[in-house]
Amino acid sequence: MSSDALRLRPPRHRVDRRAIRWWTTRSLVTAAAATAVPGVAAVLVEPARFWLLLATAVAGLAGLAVTVVMPQWRYRVHRWEVTDTAVYTSSGWLWQEWRVAPMSRIQTVDTERGPLQRTFGLSSVTVTTASAAGPIEISGLAHELATEVVDQLTETTESTPGDAT
Repeated sequence: MSSDALRLRPPRHRVDRRAIRWWTTRSLVTAAAATAVPGVAAVLVEPARFWLLLATAVAGLAGLAVTVVMPQWRYRVHRWEVTDTAVYTSSGWLWQEWRVAPMSRIQTVDTERGPLQRTFGLSSVTVTTASAAGPIEISGLAHELATEVVDQLTETTESTPGDAT
């Protein structure tokens, strides 16, 4: 294997387009909760009502801004690719991260489907490696594709020499 075979490079595949709606919904739920807390307190606490209403407005506007910008931005950034030699990912929105994990370093491969992900037909694949940087997560894959990726990674890592340490 040549030294540039596992270089850090942009992965080829985008996540599923439904991930935009998933991230938007998650953001809306979070923004609604962050807005509801000072809003309810404003109704209950007369002396601080003005400040609590101000906090409600600020939280609502910030939540709305994040909800409008973040899902589209993440969709542009999030990429993934699995080859016979490595897993490549690019993720994040404010703090962006590119990672490459050689097959010989992979210890486990897992899928996750929360209730909201199931609603949108999506799954996440987590690749745990022998790395201090922690696991690699590919979020926003179509459930069927995530299953195929897990199968491919399992087969490839089983046939790859090394002890994943």
